[in-house]
Amino acid sequence: MAFKPMKIGKYTIEKPIIQGGMGVGISWDKLAGTVSKEGGLGVISAVGTGYYDNKHFTHKLVQGRPYHEENFYSKEGLFAIFRNARKICGDKPLAANVLYASNDYGRIVHDACEAGADAIITGAGIPTNMPEFTQDFPEVALIPIVSSARALKLICRKWKRYNRVPDAVIVEGPLSGGHQGFTYEQCFEEEFQLENIVPPVIEEAKNWGDNIPVIAAGGIWDKNDIDKFLNMGCAGVQMATRFIGTYECDAHENFKKVILGAKQEDIKLFKSPVGLPARGVKTHLQEMIEEKTAPKVACISNCVAPCKSGEEARAVGYCIADRLSDAYVGNTDTGLFFTGANGYRLDKLITVHELMQKLEYGEDD
Repeated sequence: MAFKPMKIGKYTIEKPIIQGGMGVGISWDKLAGTVSKEGGLGVISAVGTGYYDNKHFTHKLVQGRPYHEENFYSKEGLFAIFRNARKICGDKPLAANVLYASNDYGRIVHDACEAGADAIITGAGIPTNMPEFTQDFPEVALIPIVSSARALKLICRKWKRYNRVPDAVIVEGPLSGGHQGFTYEQCFEEEFQLENIVPPVIEEAKNWGDNIPVIAAGGIWDKNDIDKFLNMGCAGVQMATRFIGTYECDAHENFKKVILGAKQEDIKLFKSPVGLPARGVKTHLQEMIEEKTAPKVACISNCVAPCKSGEEARAVGYCIADRLSDAYVGNTDTGLFFTGANGYRLDKLITVHELMQKLEYGEDD
């Protein structure tokens, strides 16, 4: 059975699939533009845009890396990514993902709106003041990511001062790639699994309006998973890891090889300078961290507020901006390779068109 469209704010998404934002540089113009072209909602990651186009839009480099947040989160780089994505998807809905933990969060949100984002998606924290930075762009849909009904309630209460409620809400379970909204222990407890946290969020959303779409995320793999959450009352799903396995994914060829070569036991939860557990593939980097031989933390990019200018990075043994950007440029020795729990199921590359067909009509192999 074919999918029904999903309405978010003033925008209609032809297929109820949001491609999750992946940074540094994993979902930029080629992937996000193609997903939107194919009827989903493509999402450009605003993280590390100073690395775009071989750091062409970075005005100051230190040790070859974008210096401080104004260069790491390059406005010009973000604008260029949106321009190039629009060449692919035209005027179809296109979103940006901006981490709430980002240093300069408000400026990045405003930049994304100015660049032409139709929606802003924010996780990695509870974005209680998100509407403050989009008041010049009332048509832009605002979509927070939450891990509980309590978080959604807090957001909606805080947003009353802006006379807004979320245009949609993404509820993300603990099987997702990258940073989690749970403690390490909670990631393995039954009560925090996606199918158990979705229903309370759906009920909470009803308290704040007739039609706040709830979107399920974290570990969703195929049409069966999508149908399961649509039948639970979700308006759609967000998926990220499966899109790594596409030709159009902006990730380096070596990044894709690491994910495609990963076994189930290679995918682990790691400590992160952000203060939350993060899921990725265990590689040589983790061995170096354990042996205290990983590259020295210099905090050149000053990327996220919870890291406290490198203090937390030194405590866990690595700089997240440097290691994610190393993965983006294909350095398998020092790169950090994020993936969801199902990443080991990727075994070959296909086109985004083929993937969207599989997700809508079922697997054919």
